[in-house]
Amino acid sequence: MTRLSVNINKIATLRNARGGNNPDVVKVAIDCERFGAQGITVHPRPDERHIRYSDVINLKKVVKTEFNIEGYPDERYLKLIKEVRPAQATLVPDEPAAITSNAGWDTLKNASFLKEVVQQIKSLGVRVSVFVDPSPRMVEGAAKISADRIELYTEPYAQEYHLSREVAVKPYIECESIARRAGLGVNAGHDLDLNNLKYLVQSIPDLDEVSIGHALVCDALYYGLENTIQLYLKQCKR
Repeated sequence: MTRLSVNINKIATLRNARGGNNPDVVKVAIDCERFGAQGITVHPRPDERHIRYSDVINLKKVVKTEFNIEGYPDERYLKLIKEVRPAQATLVPDEPAAITSNAGWDTLKNASFLKEVVQQIKSLGVRVSVFVDPSPRMVEGAAKISADRIELYTEPYAQEYHLSREVAVKPYIECESIARRAGLGVNAGHDLDLNNLKYLVQSIPDLDEVSIGHALVCDALYYGLENTIQLYLKQCKR
C-alpha cells in the first residue's frame, strides 16, 4: 500500500493558539503511529507559528516510523537536519511568510543550488525528496540533481478532481512514469482528502507515500483521530 505520513502542523497550530501544551504534539505523534500511520511529517517555519524547532527535537526521541522534515533549505533548516537526522528531508521553495506550500521547485533554474543542498543532506544518510509541480521537465530536473524522491504537488489535482478526475490525474501518471524511469521514488501531498485520495493511489499504484495534514486533522474533529487514520489507510490501499 501507499504509506501514510501524518503532518501534525495543525495540531501545533491549535496548541499555539491558546498557549500551554494542549494538545500535546508529541503525544499526538505517538498516537498517530499507534493508530497505524507509517510516518510523521512536520514543517517547522522560521517564525515557529506552528511546529517549533524544539518540537522537532522532542519528536525525534519518540517517532518510531519514518520522520519527515519539510522546509526551505536555509542555514537553520540544514542545521536542524544535521542534528536530527530524520529518515527524509523534503525540500520546499516556500518564502518564510507563506501560509502553506503552494508551488513546487523550478528544478532547472535552481539546479545548482539544489544539487549542492541535496549532496549535503544525503551525506548525512538522510533521504532527500524535492517538492515539484506535476511537470515532466521539473521531474527530470529533480533526477539531474540526484534527489532520491520527488513529492508531487497535488493541489491542482484536488481542484480539478470534481470536474474530471481522469483529466486531473493524467499529468501525475505521466510524471510518476518519468520519475520511475529516472530512478526516483514518488511521494505526493497537498489538499489530499478522503474524497480524492483513493483514486490517486489507484491511478499511481507505485506511489510510495502521501503526506496529509490539514484535511486529516479536520476530519478527526468529526470522526476521532484513530478512526480518521484508519479511514485514510483504507484509501491508501491499492
